[in-house]
Amino acid sequence: MSTRQATIERMTKETSIKVALRLAPGEVNVSTGIGFLDHLLTALATHSRISLDLIAKGDLHIDDHHTAEDCAITLGKALDTALADRRGIARFGSAYAPLDESLARAVIDLSGRASAVVALDLRRPMIGTLACENITHFLQTLAINARAAIHLDVLRGENDHHKAEAAFKALALALRQAIAIDGDSILSTKGVLAS
Repeated sequence: MSTRQATIERMTKETSIKVALRLAPGEVNVSTGIGFLDHLLTALATHSRISLDLIAKGDLHIDDHHTAEDCAITLGKALDTALADRRGIARFGSAYAPLDESLARAVIDLSGRASAVVALDLRRPMIGTLACENITHFLQTLAINARAAIHLDVLRGENDHHKAEAAFKALALALRQAIAIDGDSILSTKGVLAS
């Protein structure tokens, strides 16, 4: 069994990001310079019951895209590293999460194969200083780098803040199930999950 933790740094001309993650309850500290992204990532870590320290500095004078994308890359790689060969994990998770009038559904498979189907039905161009298109892009990029299949959709809702937050909470609950220890074998007919 791996230590179920990872520290990953990403340095480019556009961003500087450090993620320390442990697949167990603990402190959550997120600072990206994008308030609503901080809010979503704090919800993701809190409700999946992982400890997370994510500090990002990006070229926000340009826009939010590089910072959001690179946070997803770094967080995804940290999750992938912490899962190691994925031995003993439950692998699958599914959950619904409401937030007032909004309801979201998430299904995840930590299969080692990346895929993302995301339908959030966001209507505003921005929530705070985060472009709504970058919320979907963040989730797709996270799936690629975590090597996970993520299906995430908002089933109903009126308020975009509520819809996005419900989606991240549903994903958190599904992730919590999928990373849980459930034996000591690799749950795959192939005998491997990571390649």
